[in-house]
Amino acid sequence: MSALFALALAQAATAQSCIGGLCDAERLRPFLEKLSTARGAPEPVRILQIGDSHTAGDQITGSWRTALQARYGRAGRGALPPGRPYAGYLTRDITAGQSMGWSVNGIFGAAYSSSSNIRLGLSGYSLTSEQPGATLTLSADSGRTFDRLTVCALSGPGQGSLQLSLGAAVVSWSLAGAEAGSRCRTLDGNGEATIASATVIGGPVTITSWSTERQSGGGVILSNLGTVGAQFMHFGRTDDRVVATELAAYRPDLIVVAYGTNEAFRPGFSASVYEASLRSDLTRLRRLAPGVPMLLVVAPDSATKLPALQTGESGTSSPCAGSGEWRPTAALSSVQAIQRRQAKAFGIAYWDWGQRMGGRCVADGWTQGTSPLMRGDHVHFTSRGGAEIARLLQADLDAAMTRIVGTAPSVDPATAYPTTAR
Repeated sequence: MSALFALALAQAATAQSCIGGLCDAERLRPFLEKLSTARGAPEPVRILQIGDSHTAGDQITGSWRTALQARYGRAGRGALPPGRPYAGYLTRDITAGQSMGWSVNGIFGAAYSSSSNIRLGLSGYSLTSEQPGATLTLSADSGRTFDRLTVCALSGPGQGSLQLSLGAAVVSWSLAGAEAGSRCRTLDGNGEATIASATVIGGPVTITSWSTERQSGGGVILSNLGTVGAQFMHFGRTDDRVVATELAAYRPDLIVVAYGTNEAFRPGFSASVYEASLRSDLTRLRRLAPGVPMLLVVAPDSATKLPALQTGESGTSSPCAGSGEWRPTAALSSVQAIQRRQAKAFGIAYWDWGQRMGGRCVADGWTQGTSPLMRGDHVHFTSRGGAEIARLLQADLDAAMTRIVGTAPSVDPATAYPTTAR
């Protein structure tokens, strides 16, 4: 076999394994099969995404949630960090409130402390209070309702108690125990509610995450659990027992892993160190969520004006045509290649975000015009850009569903693919 023929076969195999930007979609078959019958099903389809600011900001996940729920039904807002864990924290479809008397811990940024012994879960944040009456609230927006509240908190010796309320339903919940651990408590309401709360009865209590759902009618839940500035390795600061307890409570049908931008902007980036870290992080997540389909999202295109980030171990990043000082970081292409390679090695699906945007150097064009798709930092997306990314992702999932499940989704373009944030 000639080298050229072998290369052609390899390229054909790669093309066949990808649907748009979605590669190895067969790995998502259990999720796609459940999604195809989500409307009116006994249980909702639950998607849980962990990631960086692209996830935390909810521009992309929020538009994706809107599209999915317009088609398959709204099953609730899903899991969230407790309270308001950082300045500028935004949510869509729900408003989070927090009284005085809470302290925050997190896996990264100002909330992180290497000396803290607070164990953290999926949300990457926890809130702790010893003040009786300290309260966290969740209020549904725009006529939305929910009838199930789940709260996850640390348990063990010396732990206090909470009062949970969902509409008119109220329960007291003790977190005391013989051994340090984690518990989740689900409260079902007597009907549709628009507000839920968790109030300290006696401290200390530490809440690691909470969730609202609607129990009937199937539908879709998309939980976005992101930490601004984080890399996937920072998710390693979460506690195995807490994460496992929360996964058992939230029961995701798909876990989306969406890191890579901050890795590509890391000074002194080392490809070998990152690849080893990614292998370790994926190994741990698979161990904690055995059998759950995963989708690895490859880092999007982005750019920088900083010369120190335009040069790295692989050389200097070549300039983009007509973009002046802006060019991708030297590490970005390595991060993307490693993510693709490790997704293949782990046998999980991946979505090639950067390629689906249009490839290298497209970020500069996305910042242009009167309604840009990206902000001026060439990293983050506007509401319009977030909606476009969500549209591209869902279009690829639709095509995969048609090919793998044999079900062509019925799409109303006016509602299923919003072009602006709602």
